[in-house]
Amino acid sequence: MAGKIPPQFIDELLTRVDIVDIIDARVPLKKAGKNLHACCPFHNEKTPSFTVSADKQFYHCFGCGAHGTAIGFLMEYEQMSFPESIHELAEHVGMTVPVSQSLSATPASQNLYDLLDKVNQYYVHQLNNHPQRDQFTAYLQKRGLSRQTIEHFNIGMAPDGWDNVLRAFGSNDAIRKQLDEAGLLSSNDNGRTYDRFRNRIMFPIRDRRGRVIGFGGRVLDDSTPKYLNSPETPVFHKGNELYGLYQARKANRKLERIVIVEGYMDVIALAEKGVTNAVATLGTATTPDHLRQLLRSAPEIVFCFDGDRAGREAAWRAAENALPLLGGNHQLKFMFLADGEDPDSLVRAQGAEAFNQLVAGAKNYSDFFFESLEKRVDIDSMDGRARLVEIAKPYLRHVPAGIYRDMLEQRLAEKAQTSTTTLNRHLEKPAEQVTRKLNTSTKANNNYSPIRTAITILLQHPELIDEVCPFDKLALLDLPGMNILVKMLETLTEHPHLKTAALLERARDTEYAGHLQRLAVQALTLNAEQLKPELNGILSQLQQQAISERYEYLENKGLRNLTPAELAEYKGF
Repeated sequence: MAGKIPPQFIDELLTRVDIVDIIDARVPLKKAGKNLHACCPFHNEKTPSFTVSADKQFYHCFGCGAHGTAIGFLMEYEQMSFPESIHELAEHVGMTVPVSQSLSATPASQNLYDLLDKVNQYYVHQLNNHPQRDQFTAYLQKRGLSRQTIEHFNIGMAPDGWDNVLRAFGSNDAIRKQLDEAGLLSSNDNGRTYDRFRNRIMFPIRDRRGRVIGFGGRVLDDSTPKYLNSPETPVFHKGNELYGLYQARKANRKLERIVIVEGYMDVIALAEKGVTNAVATLGTATTPDHLRQLLRSAPEIVFCFDGDRAGREAAWRAAENALPLLGGNHQLKFMFLADGEDPDSLVRAQGAEAFNQLVAGAKNYSDFFFESLEKRVDIDSMDGRARLVEIAKPYLRHVPAGIYRDMLEQRLAEKAQTSTTTLNRHLEKPAEQVTRKLNTSTKANNNYSPIRTAITILLQHPELIDEVCPFDKLALLDLPGMNILVKMLETLTEHPHLKTAALLERARDTEYAGHLQRLAVQALTLNAEQLKPELNGILSQLQQQAISERYEYLENKGLRNLTPAELAEYKGF
């Protein structure tokens, strides 16, 4: 979506916008040395770890890892889309988004939101007025749902029939196309188009802003598929969305804990009994994107799974996805229900207090992690304990450096009946998690370190572009990260006024965007003037390496085999 906006406009916008003003209007900031800080708005904390840099026009939370520019802040805090945040910032500083490039995706996406909301109202109306409604309301009553809960979750019904929605909304080809784009239609091999949802209880799926982005539909009997979700659409991505999160945030002024359950009816049945902090994934495993959303909403996340083999396997997948997010001011826990039980049946039979007691007794992440690994080995033998270390190694590599990782390693050492000193000789530390002081000694480490250092310096001090040495040959080098470095040098040469925030926004949709965001917050112990020799030393060394390799290539090719252009290049060395 970023590509639909002129990058020059975004550059200019970010030079006029002050991120401090944008954030301070929503989260009061206090001066803390060179930067400003506050308690993070994306997760619950008592000690401020959320910092805003006026120089870099960038925010970062050292607790939950949230970071970004003024654009990214509005997207996260206000739940705006990228185009919406651009318009908001432009209006704030009195700029107008160019009409010719004015986010062509915005009207289409907004039309889908409007259409989905109207279809949701249609389903609700059918549940209240359709001649077939009795069997649907009887089903909901049988599941123990009150009228208040049904209205709270906007539950509706899709009547039996092939084209109810199509006839009600598809008055022309343009709207039919939108219905299809919104995931409300299906087609068979013969090209016939019909309603995707038919004869089902309908559950609207809302994003964090409360907009309807899709639907889940359940049949009244045991026919399959029992549950049918909307497909992936421009506004619905199941790996990013959680059913019930909007309602949970609305029902709780401050969420202290969120429970992840399996399905819609679990969330709704729990809410019926007063447990209003449950959410559900949408037919997929809990993803890192899900977890990042949840950890910004509450400090404690409890996974609730069935106690059977499938439930244990699902729990382990969730535990694996959580590894890069461990530590900080939050907790992850796991609870398992008895065979044949689910949150819906349990809370209806035993009440909210019994369910909450099970939640309170959930296993800590570390306990579940080591219990799961120990089941794979004979922990009573030396061979089994050695095997435990080998199994744990690839998982621990994904855990961020810090006290939590250190404690996991200490726990592993205890279980393996060895010392942490011995253990650490066999555990590889992720390169990106090892903090190094930037100095000229990095040049001797490997080909990657100097390039990474140069990118970090340029990213945090783009004004140094005015004083860099020649770099025209660097693109000849096939080294990790060189394409990023060259791109940054070329961009800053053409646009020397850019700041850190603008460079990050230009990289938003690239595969290395996350890498640059991490480098933007890496601590540099020296100021720009002190780092200038470091940067030029790296660029000069890489330039000379590129020249030497190119000269050797041309020489080995032989004068007779050189093209006229190569011959001229060779004579120029």
